[in-house]
Amino acid sequence: MVVEQLWQPVPGGSGTYIREIAAALAARGDVALRAVRASGPDGDRHGLPVDVPLQASHLPRAALYEAWTRLRAPRVPGPRPQVLHATTWAVPPRSAPLVVTVHDIAFRRNADHFTPRGVAFFERALAVTRRDADAVVVPSIATRDDAVAAGIDPDRVHVAPHGVTALPVDDAAAASFRSRHGLTRPYVMWCGAIEPRKNLGVLLDAFARLVGDTDLDLVLVGPDGWGGAADELRARRAALPADRVHVLGSVPWPELHEAYAAARVFCFPSLWEGFGMPVLEAQAHGVPVVTSLGTSMAEVAGDGAVLVDPLDADDVAAGIRAAAGERHDDLAAAARANIVGYTWERSAEQHMAAYRAALGRAS
Repeated sequence: MVVEQLWQPVPGGSGTYIREIAAALAARGDVALRAVRASGPDGDRHGLPVDVPLQASHLPRAALYEAWTRLRAPRVPGPRPQVLHATTWAVPPRSAPLVVTVHDIAFRRNADHFTPRGVAFFERALAVTRRDADAVVVPSIATRDDAVAAGIDPDRVHVAPHGVTALPVDDAAAASFRSRHGLTRPYVMWCGAIEPRKNLGVLLDAFARLVGDTDLDLVLVGPDGWGGAADELRARRAALPADRVHVLGSVPWPELHEAYAAARVFCFPSLWEGFGMPVLEAQAHGVPVVTSLGTSMAEVAGDGAVLVDPLDADDVAAGIRAAAGERHDDLAAAARANIVGYTWERSAEQHMAAYRAALGRAS
């Protein structure tokens, strides 16, 4: 299993996926995991289970990724595996039946949301996946449809939704979070890397429509990304009352869950995601969600969400009003009911089915 994403500066949802699926697979007892990463200093395993052996390539990340996508070399270090699982677009050469996780193909929907270098890398990795993968794991039906449209054989595509892990947060911890950040009013929360497809501009426009006649604040959690989205955020924030928008940046995992638990509403109007894990994380704390129609988030959110047009600030504002107001309690109950079906144990079983299919196809 390639786990290099865990050492990226911003591992994001892919990093969470790798940690959680590795732990769930290792706990089964019927699969022996071996993890592979690029060269680098020993030490922090970034949440990888301690009983999973970790081997490093001789190449650093950038050189390894380029060699894998352009030269299809070197092979992963160590003994030849029975199944080789590329958990992101970093796809090693096929030294065993190959499984590739495709989190999304968003770069095909709007290349402007990514760097040109990133798009070129993704396209090369997509071509490798089409040609070499014996099985492709996707987290949602929406991503399955995109993968098939991008030319991946539908018979090789396996839908394995993510699970959700939520740290318990009691009332005292939620109150402490509010106090530390000066949050005296109920708030709408958003989280993620600040990048164009996250659609923060529309969220801020929607919030501008709420400031005058609600007591809601807006809390944004996550690191700066790319594509000028952070600059746009600063410009739009300047037009809003300074005490109503709180930009917290990256926070530790426990504090992220305190932020969810203390929120009145979670709003995630992303233009496209492969899965949208923050939606389920918020729902696990009983927080009503406002998210985008026609996306994977709508697919996984069940009845615990208000679905809106992410390009219409008025519709997003109306969704937030409903979720914070008359529909709040019903949505909160539906959110907690929805997350019961999303477990990493179930996802691990679906991954095992993909591994078996890859072995069968290659035999």
